This record gives sequence, structure tokens and C-alpha cells, in this order.
Amino acid sequence: MTDGTPGSSPDGRAEAIRAFGRYLLRERELRGLSPEDVARVTKLAPAVIEGIESGDPGRVPPRGYLLGYLRSYAGAVGLDADDVVLRFQEAAGAAEPDVAPVGRPGPARAPPRRLVIAAVVVALLVAAAVAVGFRRSGGAGEIRGHKSSDRAPYRAPGAP
Repeated sequence: MTDGTPGSSPDGRAEAIRAFGRYLLRERELRGLSPEDVARVTKLAPAVIEGIESGDPGRVPPRGYLLGYLRSYAGAVGLDADDVVLRFQEAAGAAEPDVAPVGRPGPARAPPRRLVIAAVVVALLVAAAVAVGFRRSGGAGEIRGHKSSDRAPYRAPGAP
């Protein structure tokens, strides 16, 4: 059911996107820029720029790319990037996702039980290896196989 606004029906949205493309074309031409000038600055292919300016839904890049392209285009032409993106979202319908959601939204899932058990086992093995190594070394008072109490005291060179 449509509410009568110019972008509420599929045909209305397509026309709104075409009007948006005409707006971009007009702004570029008012500044005396060619599509090649914009392509050189934005590093976008001329076909992408023509697709954006045409407003033809079949030629417009996917929405995931388009918003970044519009920001680059706006910067190259001298328009406010946020304003250009907002105008596009109004024309295309900002709430409509470009891709259907894969799963139903819900709370974050806990990791699988096997993964948790494996992580605990690995942590225990590491702790055991550290404990065995510490015990073999004789504790903190031993350095290179000698206890600190067994070492000779420091004597200055030339002292008796």
C-alpha cells in the first residue's frame, strides 16, 4: 500500500532516483566539469559515473558501493557529501535494505560447547607445562642451575 508520496511505489522510487541522477548531472555541468574530469579525480570508471547520473536502476551500482561512490563524486564536483547521500536515501528509501537479511536477528549465540571444552583443556595443559618447568628449574632463587646463595660474592678487580 502506498501513501501517495513521490517515492513510495516502485515506479515512484525509480523516478525519484532518475531525478536524483539528473540533479547530479546538472550540478556537474554547472561547474563546467566533464565526466572524464570527475572520473580522473574519483578514480571511478566513466561507466559508473554515467550510471549514477542516469539514475537508471539497472545501471546504478549496488547500494553498498554507491554510498561511497556518491561521497567521492560529491567531493570531486564540490557538493556536500552528506547532503548528496541524504538526497539519495530520500529518493531511494533509506529504510529499504539492499540485501535480504540472512537470518533472523536475535541474541548473540554462545560458542559451541566443544570449542569451550577444547579451550579449557589447552589452558590446563599450558598451565601444567609452566608448573613442571618452574618446578624443574628449582623455583625463583635459581639461575642457570646455581642457587643464588651458592654464588661467590662480588669482588672488585685487584681485591685479595
